[in-house]
Amino acid sequence: MPNLEALKQDLLRTNETYRQLHDEHQECEARLAQLSQRSLPSQEDEAEEKRLKVHKLALKDRMEVILRQHRESGVSA
Repeated sequence: MPNLEALKQDLLRTNETYRQLHDEHQECEARLAQLSQRSLPSQEDEAEEKRLKVHKLALKDRMEVILRQHRESGVSA
Protein backbone atom coordinates (compact mmCIF):
# COMPACT_ATOMS: atom_id res chain seq x y z
CA MET A 1 0.00 0.00 0.00
CA PRO A 2 1.43 3.41 -0.94
CA ASN A 3 2.45 5.68 1.88
CA LEU A 4 0.48 8.81 2.77
CA GLU A 5 2.85 11.22 1.03
CA ALA A 6 2.68 9.18 -2.18
CA LEU A 7 -1.13 9.25 -2.04
CA LYS A 8 -1.11 13.04 -1.56
CA GLN A 9 1.24 13.47 -4.52
CA ASP A 10 -0.96 11.20 -6.64
CA LEU A 11 -4.01 13.27 -5.75
CA LEU A 12 -2.20 16.52 -6.54
CA ARG A 13 -1.46 15.14 -10.02
CA THR A 14 -4.81 13.52 -10.73
CA ASN A 15 -7.58 15.17 -8.67
CA GLU A 16 -8.47 18.75 -9.63
CA THR A 17 -10.57 19.36 -6.50
CA TYR A 18 -7.80 18.16 -4.20
CA ARG A 19 -5.26 20.31 -6.07
CA GLN A 20 -7.47 23.42 -5.76
CA LEU A 21 -8.00 22.82 -2.04
CA HIS A 22 -4.25 22.30 -1.59
CA ASP A 23 -3.41 25.50 -3.47
CA GLU A 24 -5.91 27.51 -1.46
CA HIS A 25 -4.52 25.98 1.75
CA GLN A 26 -1.02 27.09 0.70
CA GLU A 27 -2.31 30.62 0.00
CA CYS A 28 -3.79 30.76 3.51
CA GLU A 29 -0.46 29.60 4.94
CA ALA A 30 1.38 32.36 3.07
CA ARG A 31 -1.06 35.06 4.19
CA LEU A 32 -0.87 33.87 7.81
CA ALA A 33 2.92 34.05 7.61
CA GLN A 34 2.65 37.65 6.39
CA LEU A 35 0.28 38.56 9.21
CA SER A 36 2.47 36.94 11.86
CA GLN A 37 5.40 39.15 10.87
CA ARG A 38 3.59 42.35 11.81
CA SER A 39 4.83 43.78 15.08
CA LEU A 40 1.58 45.58 15.90
CA PRO A 41 -1.30 43.79 14.18
CA SER A 42 -4.53 45.76 13.87
CA GLN A 43 -7.90 44.44 14.94
CA GLU A 44 -8.60 43.79 11.26
CA ASP A 45 -5.38 41.76 11.00
CA GLU A 46 -6.35 39.71 14.04
CA ALA A 47 -9.84 39.11 12.65
CA GLU A 48 -8.37 38.09 9.29
CA GLU A 49 -5.94 35.75 11.04
CA LYS A 50 -8.78 34.02 12.90
CA ARG A 51 -10.84 33.75 9.72
CA LEU A 52 -7.89 32.33 7.78
CA LYS A 53 -7.14 29.75 10.47
CA VAL A 54 -10.75 28.53 10.45
CA HIS A 55 -10.85 28.46 6.65
CA LYS A 56 -7.50 26.65 6.47
CA LEU A 57 -8.77 24.00 8.87
CA ALA A 58 -11.93 23.53 6.79
CA LEU A 59 -9.80 23.13 3.66
CA LYS A 60 -7.63 20.55 5.40
CA ASP A 61 -10.73 18.64 6.52
CA ARG A 62 -12.05 18.55 2.94
CA MET A 63 -8.65 17.37 1.68
CA GLU A 64 -8.61 14.62 4.31
CA VAL A 65 -12.04 13.40 3.16
CA ILE A 66 -10.79 13.12 -0.43
CA LEU A 67 -7.61 11.41 0.74
CA ARG A 68 -9.55 8.91 2.83
CA GLN A 69 -11.93 8.14 -0.06
CA HIS A 70 -8.98 7.69 -2.40
CA ARG A 71 -7.19 5.40 0.04
CA GLU A 72 -10.33 3.33 0.74
CA SER A 73 -11.14 2.95 -2.92
CA GLY A 74 -7.70 1.49 -3.50
CA VAL A 75 -7.87 2.93 -6.96
CA SER A 76 -5.37 5.30 -8.48
CA ALA A 77 -7.51 8.19 -9.70
